[in-house]
Amino acid sequence: MRTYSGLTWDHPRGYNGLAAAAVARSGIDAVSVSWEKQPLEGFETHPIADLCARYDIVVMDHPHVGEAYDAGCLQPLEAIFSPEVLAEIARKCIGPTFDSYRFAGKHWALPLDAATQVSAYRPDLLSSPAPVTWDEVVALSRSTGRVGLSLAGPHAICSFMSIAAAFGFPPAADDPDLFVSKEVGREAYEILAELAALSPAPLREMNPIAILGHMASHDDVLLCPLIYGYVNYAAPAAGLHRVAFANAPRMAAGGRPGSTLGGTGIGISVRCEVTPELKRHLLWLMGAEAQVEFLPAHDGQPSLRQAWHDAAVNARWGDFYKDTAETLEKAYVRPRHSGYIAFQGAASAYLRRSFGDSLRAGQVIEGLQDLYTRHRPVAGGER
Repeated sequence: MRTYSGLTWDHPRGYNGLAAAAVARSGIDAVSVSWEKQPLEGFETHPIADLCARYDIVVMDHPHVGEAYDAGCLQPLEAIFSPEVLAEIARKCIGPTFDSYRFAGKHWALPLDAATQVSAYRPDLLSSPAPVTWDEVVALSRSTGRVGLSLAGPHAICSFMSIAAAFGFPPAADDPDLFVSKEVGREAYEILAELAALSPAPLREMNPIAILGHMASHDDVLLCPLIYGYVNYAAPAAGLHRVAFANAPRMAAGGRPGSTLGGTGIGISVRCEVTPELKRHLLWLMGAEAQVEFLPAHDGQPSLRQAWHDAAVNARWGDFYKDTAETLEKAYVRPRHSGYIAFQGAASAYLRRSFGDSLRAGQVIEGLQDLYTRHRPVAGGER
């Protein structure tokens, strides 16, 4: 039996389902996958070419595809699967999850897992449902001081982009050379800066996993209006509080929930010899049996729309899926050119410094545009 090396990230959502499937399906698919783990921060920032040089299969984030394309380290799905198979996967996946891995005319990963920034709140501490609009979020923050933000790592710029998307102007969507207009950027920054000033201090250095863990075990945070959803916290272990999830805030009731797509995909490195057995295993992971039954039963967060609307899945996981599906369907897809990952890190650090220095919004937007331009190739592969 052929054994393949795989790398995923070290959270139950990222590892448990894949590891369990490798065991449960080894005799059926006649293939073995040995999964290793890396920290969330490595998943978000580690050079994809280095990982592909060491592993056959790599769980990755879609903003890495431009970098992977330039490095030539991944095999396009079109070279492995038939157009009919890919079209069927695309039809069944929720929101832009499948298309988020498309770059330079081809797809570079199978969208195993779906996530986007949504609202997380403590239903036992809020006297009403989660705020629907950004005005309501700001009002709650002013009145309680218990609205937290996810700002560590790349999440400051992701939150900024989500607010811009809620205004109806997703960054770099209409003009790939313009990150955000001065008007929309100023409005988004002023909302984010005020919330950052009032956000509980313990959250400042935490990644989303740590924030949700903190919310489940402490009472100082009522709401985090933008955080990548983790279904695991909607049905917590004994001794922890339930964290409920809702659609991301909008500018007005009935408007678009502003959110930046996350999730993970399975990329196949150029060192990997793809056999029919491996293809069978990967397609099983993308099928209804795995996505609706197996992965949710092993802490996974599926990408098939069918799973997000399945009554049994929602009953098991506190309605996490149905309460946030609209946000995922309408999520904003980040730029994916080579250089974007570096921009994402630099822009987040710049925003955090700006909050501390109380810089003017116009100055900050000019700084973000400068960073974006410097990290964008002259001839972007997305065009």
